[in-house]
Amino acid sequence: MSAEQSDVERKRYEMMVLFRPELEADMTEPLKVVSDLVKDNDGAIITEKNLGRKELAYKIKHEGYAVYYLYELSLPAAAPAKISGVLNITDSVLRHLIVKIDEKAEKVLASEKAAREARAKASADEEA
Repeated sequence: MSAEQSDVERKRYEMMVLFRPELEADMTEPLKVVSDLVKDNDGAIITEKNLGRKELAYKIKHEGYAVYYLYELSLPAAAPAKISGVLNITDSVLRHLIVKIDEKAEKVLASEKAAREARAKASADEEA
């Protein structure tokens, strides 16, 4: 399989992981588990963002709070199912969700944002 074929088969995903709140003080091990899981499935973490400890709308596994992490991933097509299967049985994870990023919608949003910024710059120039 050539490098071009492997690039075509890779998709971008967002993954939200809710970790147990008692792990907040030392997230090293749970984050390593997720990182290793992505790498073992031939994926790559593009971005990782700690959204902090938040109160849950309802209790999950008797927990009222969770530590939220948002990941942007590049994965082969079969990897999300494998990652999800492992995260389902991982004790440190309360919940997770993996969704494919819609690249067409992302381009439309980026062009709309650029147009808004151009209009705002033009109106600021007119006022000056």
